[in-house]
Amino acid sequence: MTKIKLCGLSESCDIGAVNELQPDYIGFVFAPKSTRYVSPEKVATLKGLLSPSVKTVGVFVREKPENVARLLENGTIDIAQLHGGESEDYIRQLRGLSGKPLIKAFRVDTKEDVKAANICSADYVLLDSGQGGTGKVFDWELLAEINRPYFLAGGLNADNVRNAIDLLHPYAVDVSSGIETDGHKDVDKMAAFMRAAGKNRHTHTKGVSQT
Repeated sequence: MTKIKLCGLSESCDIGAVNELQPDYIGFVFAPKSTRYVSPEKVATLKGLLSPSVKTVGVFVREKPENVARLLENGTIDIAQLHGGESEDYIRQLRGLSGKPLIKAFRVDTKEDVKAANICSADYVLLDSGQGGTGKVFDWELLAEINRPYFLAGGLNADNVRNAIDLLHPYAVDVSSGIETDGHKDVDKMAAFMRAAGKNRHTHTKGVSQT
């Protein structure tokens, strides 16, 4: 079954919804320029509220490897997602500091981008449009030659995620803007996305507050 990652969470009420819905992964954005930025200190607090069955992914843009490794090693996050065009040398440096899993994000505009993703040494790749969180879908036909497990991102929402899963069979689907209303995570949209993606195990959100 395709796994689900809900990304760009930042508030305790988001975590309350996640504990009800039980996605496989949630993402915290550590890029200061992002509107979804959350500090490591706040993430540590939110992690303490989170169900242990949900894995945490930290999203970084050209952060110093030692800073990423520190958050992996102290348990603030379980996985690092590299979203700034980091090089293979960067990945090697980070692996020398932490053995935790890595996801490398690729902007998919051409077949060459898919070829680069295929040979990347990260544990997983994430295939996206734009710089992430844009809410735009890229040309899925470009993925005909992908030959490794990948996270599919870019413009996913409750209306198109089922088609994406049936057509592409990704390892995981990743959503951020598609579960937001007015820039805040929306519990109803989160639940609808989970249902559409085929995970109905916990979609009762009564009593869960929204931001």
